[in-house]
Amino acid sequence: MIGIVLHQPEIPSNTGNIGRTCVAAGASLHLIDPLGFQLTERNLKRAGMDYWPRLHVSRYVNYNDFISRNEGKRVWYATTKARQTYADVRFGPDDFIMFGKESAGIPEEILAAHPEDCIRIPMLPDERSLNLANSVAIVLYEALRQNAFPGLETRGELHRLHW
Repeated sequence: MIGIVLHQPEIPSNTGNIGRTCVAAGASLHLIDPLGFQLTERNLKRAGMDYWPRLHVSRYVNYNDFISRNEGKRVWYATTKARQTYADVRFGPDDFIMFGKESAGIPEEILAAHPEDCIRIPMLPDERSLNLANSVAIVLYEALRQNAFPGLETRGELHRLHW
């Protein structure tokens, strides 16, 4: 199962939307403290709707706690500072993809220690960043595509009519 890691997320609605995406995509969510909100906040629950109870979520006191509890796992670090794009790498079915907090991203000390594992989403040169929930969806679904969408429904049906 691919894991989405949020390093110190600040905006509850982003985390709620990401949780909903994880449930729909069959991914797990990993939250690294401190969070900029309480997990019980109304905005988080509204964005995550009724998906939140079905979410496989883990929480960590800090980055070192995350690494020690997931020893040996591949971690990709999504950052606007990376030299390669998310389409340049090969995601494994059990990889983690880490995203930083909305205001500052992943700390540069972490990025500098893992330059070959840093990935970016291409953007116009003068743009600062994309919304966190959108960024997670873009990279997560590329990772799922590379792994043939494991366990996901790939064909849809109309509600009243038929194809």
